[in-house]
Amino acid sequence: MNMFSRAWQRITRTAPPSAQLRRFEGARLNRLTANWFATESSINEELRGDLGALRARGRQLVSNNDYARKFRGMVEDNIIGPGGVRLQSKVEDRPNLPDNAANDAIESAWERWGKACDVTGTMSLRDLCGLLVGSLPSDGEFLVRLVTGADAGNEFGFALQAIDVDRIDTSYNGTYGSNPVIMGVEVNEWRRPVALHLFVAHPNDGARTGRQRVRVPASELIHGFRRDRPEQMRGIPWMAPGMLSLHHLANFMSSAVLAAEHGANHYGFFEQREDASAGPPMGQIEGDGGEAITVAPSQPGIYDTLPVGYSFTPHESKYPSETFGPFAKTVLQRIATGWRVAYHSLANDLEGVSFSSIRSGTLEERDRWMVDQQWFVDCFMEPVFRAWLRMALLNGAITFPTGGTLPAAKIAKFSRHEWQPRRWEWVDPKSDMEAKILSVRAGLMAPQDLSAAMGYDFEDTLKAIKRAQELAASLGVNLTAYESTPGAMPANPAPVATPTHAT
Repeated sequence: MNMFSRAWQRITRTAPPSAQLRRFEGARLNRLTANWFATESSINEELRGDLGALRARGRQLVSNNDYARKFRGMVEDNIIGPGGVRLQSKVEDRPNLPDNAANDAIESAWERWGKACDVTGTMSLRDLCGLLVGSLPSDGEFLVRLVTGADAGNEFGFALQAIDVDRIDTSYNGTYGSNPVIMGVEVNEWRRPVALHLFVAHPNDGARTGRQRVRVPASELIHGFRRDRPEQMRGIPWMAPGMLSLHHLANFMSSAVLAAEHGANHYGFFEQREDASAGPPMGQIEGDGGEAITVAPSQPGIYDTLPVGYSFTPHESKYPSETFGPFAKTVLQRIATGWRVAYHSLANDLEGVSFSSIRSGTLEERDRWMVDQQWFVDCFMEPVFRAWLRMALLNGAITFPTGGTLPAAKIAKFSRHEWQPRRWEWVDPKSDMEAKILSVRAGLMAPQDLSAAMGYDFEDTLKAIKRAQELAASLGVNLTAYESTPGAMPANPAPVATPTHAT
């Protein structure tokens, strides 16, 4: 009987009967759970010692591991997409009467600023957003500084500076004045961030290393990360749940490949029998004209003769074995579950899957991406737009085609807007589209909602259809595509002219 068992018996003998019963199996303390260590430490205390290692290992995986690189691409492609998160201005002169001129001016100015939003002048807004969300799998957080005034270097007086999160002094834990500082984040008594303490340069950048620390007010920064627990001050890398499994899988696959390569390169072994001690040694020449066993490229139809006293034992490699594929698939399924993505998307494995299973997994994954899109809109796009609109109006950078500018005094009116993140093609285009059209006809779904689900703005779509119809009419072309489409026909369609034939 070991020490643990004796101690457990003493506890159970002295404790009252009611103390021996636990309401939850997961809280039992016995020989089966003795190695299950768990503490009630805060999330910040856990991150204080592990965040640096998690971030470094996550970046190493993204740089060298195929599946980690694929996951980063999936995050960037599905949250940001090829066109980025689009702004839809919704300014109204009065309820249900849109101010089209102001909406067009704001959207045009936002698009123009998006091409010059980076303070370094090297990235567009779409590229910068892709960089930020692309770092979340390995870093778990991003940091952007809002640059205003002449330092912005553009007509709007507003720009963005992407900052490496390594510049947040994670080791700084203490107080600044009367405020607590937790891993470089200064908070007030309500745990609201009021400032970040940053290094003036990356702490490990060779000759350009800067260990001097500066305090930057939180009003000048956007520190974005998903919060898993209350009072959390720093972000957790999104790949953290599957990093260890992916590391071991990579080592296993590397060993299996090397074993298979070794087996393919080695055909067998030469063995010298005990009764052949006088025979020539391996690879050496006996005397001036002695024999030697050498390795030469094999040729079809050639049989080699071994010297007297030697035999050949073939080498049979066991790799890749029949268990290699199922084992790797099981591990990747576990990793995909931890990262909340579909296995077939992460592993590029469509073998043995059905259309219904792909559809189910894809739709579930898209729900996850839409949640992430809304989080990114709330934590980044919204504060950026508010700051941009204020500076753009003050600098007179939002103009009408006639040359007039939007007045800064009406900023509350011009602030109305919506965001249109990327959307995806239907899994089963024909069936899904027919179902949506039936929903619109039955009054269960508005055409605006259907257009938004497809990634389009309904008003812009109607304007584009009207321009297409006008162009077709001017050229004498009848667009039959809109004749049976609900909601696309004009209120009083013009009669179609009957062609005349020469007699």
